[in-house]
Amino acid sequence: MKTLRDAKVGDTVTVVKLHGEGAVKRRIMDMGITKGVDIHIRKVAPLGDPLELHVRGYELSLRKADAQMIEIG
Repeated sequence: MKTLRDAKVGDTVTVVKLHGEGAVKRRIMDMGITKGVDIHIRKVAPLGDPLELHVRGYELSLRKADAQMIEIG
């Protein structure tokens, strides 16, 4: 299983499945990350956390712990 945490800068990936439960999963979905959406990895902070993503026309910063719950294809 490949997750968003494994993606490299410059990659554009598609969300296959969201893992996690309850409030955490709901928060990720509220940010616009749902099954089938394309995500472009723009940057990674110097110490590796957070990731800067381009999702649905806006910029989003996401912690690696949350990125681990997003399965990509």
